[in-house]
Amino acid sequence: MPPTQNDPHEIVIERIFDTPRKQAWEAWTLPHHIEKWFGPKGFGTRVEALDFQEGGEWRYVMIGPDGTEYPSVGVFIEIIPEEKIVTTDDFGEEMKKNSHMDLPKGLVTSVFFEDLGSKTNFTIRMTHPTEEEKIKHEKMGAREGFQSMLDCLEEYLEIMQKERKLILK
Repeated sequence: MPPTQNDPHEIVIERIFDTPRKQAWEAWTLPHHIEKWFGPKGFGTRVEALDFQEGGEWRYVMIGPDGTEYPSVGVFIEIIPEEKIVTTDDFGEEMKKNSHMDLPKGLVTSVFFEDLGSKTNFTIRMTHPTEEEKIKHEKMGAREGFQSMLDCLEEYLEIMQKERKLILK
């Protein structure tokens, strides 16, 4: 069960999507879907690598409205199909070299997909090694950025639903 918001090392964001869990899982795990919604509003994303298995690596590059690239990388720690994904989550080397910010380190992100019939309860849990690292991440706008990203995911899931209904007709 996903944790509550009380841990001083965690940022927890929850959303209920009006889509079946299988569809939310596909949108989160398949590159051709990820590239259509991942990132805050106005950003694009390029999936450079996605070895979706425990121990596999992923590498995404979010592209800001001004063309600035924000690489992120990680390794999958745990995958329970249609239920849970746990991964390390770090900034790419290019961003570390070029950033003027003290970027947070040691982040582990857990994503939970809970079946609510025709809906999905979706929880993101970002666990930081210290409260200080969590505060750095919050100051970067992590909560707002992830909320905006989930708005984009919600819009994309609606498109997926409409497309599936058309196919079934």
